[in-house]
Amino acid sequence: MAKPDNRADNVEHLQQNIQNTLENFHEAEDYLNEFSSEISSEERSQIEEKNDRRKDSIQAFREEVKDEAAHQRSGE
Repeated sequence: MAKPDNRADNVEHLQQNIQNTLENFHEAEDYLNEFSSEISSEERSQIEEKNDRRKDSIQAFREEVKDEAAHQRSGE
């Protein structure tokens, strides 16, 4: 039998995902700033592309937080 859908802590999980992704983003930025002269252009490009995807993920998480918060307020 399937577990009932428990959405009570979704916002908390989403916010933790946002925090983790932001930390990874900033660590990558710091790495690029510190080692830009020592890494290949290919590695730099890969890190920048990954950070672009992180930005997209953060925005998507934030939209999901809004949706979940609205869902919880509506009492569904």
